Amino acid sequence: MLSILESFQLNPEQWFWVILCALFVGMAKTGIAGVGMLIVPILATIFGGKTSTGILLPMLCIADVFAVSYYHRHAEWKYIWKLMPSTVAGVLVGLYVGSLVNDQQFKLLMACIILVGLVIMVWRERKNTETAIPHNWMFSSIAGLLGGFSTMIGNAAGPVMAIYFLSMMLPKNSFIGTGAWFFLIINLFKVPFHISVWKTIDLNTFVLDLAMFPAIMIGAILGFKLVKLIPEKPYRIFIIASTALAAIKLFF
Repeated sequence: MLSILESFQLNPEQWFWVILCALFVGMAKTGIAGVGMLIVPILATIFGGKTSTGILLPMLCIADVFAVSYYHRHAEWKYIWKLMPSTVAGVLVGLYVGSLVNDQQFKLLMACIILVGLVIMVWRERKNTETAIPHNWMFSSIAGLLGGFSTMIGNAAGPVMAIYFLSMMLPKNSFIGTGAWFFLIINLFKVPFHISVWKTIDLNTFVLDLAMFPAIMIGAILGFKLVKLIPEKPYRIFIIASTALAAIKLFF
């Protein structure tokens, strides 16, 4: 195992960032969602864009299990089933075009969509009113398609799905529990494609992910503890603000 880890030829600073990312994965999946978007650019810098997606995916699956084990009873399954068909379609589209897409153009498009969604969310918060848009099947289909595509391309569906689940006006625990089950199902669905089609998951990357298990577990525990300290309203503001920052970062 040690020889496999040495094969990545990472220096101490890079190991620090990899371990920190594993810690963030655990925290993001158990309630501190904003830190999740920091992981993608850090790992991409160390391992390269496409390779980093295969390294990150098993970490996400491990953290998803932690999140589901704690928040499973809070899941709103009607929203998960509503999203699933279009999300699967988005994953398959992402699988097909993943090697052809201009990453910068895709990031700019995603950032624009996320920011528009955030404007709608802020308006809804200020007006404290319901609209028919989030409950329309087309809204769910578009959210699922974009979420599936972006999670396959770069494990970056967090902002899109945060917009959707918050638009459903889900309470804090329901927001986390529904997202936990949704991402566990979708991330497990993606694994065979990373192994057999993109070949970004192999024995070496899997050993690296296993080595990160303690950091992921510590991060998950920290997430459980910290999310209890955040009241409902500040939590929603935190999600909106962190999603906005993540979207803006996609421009650079």
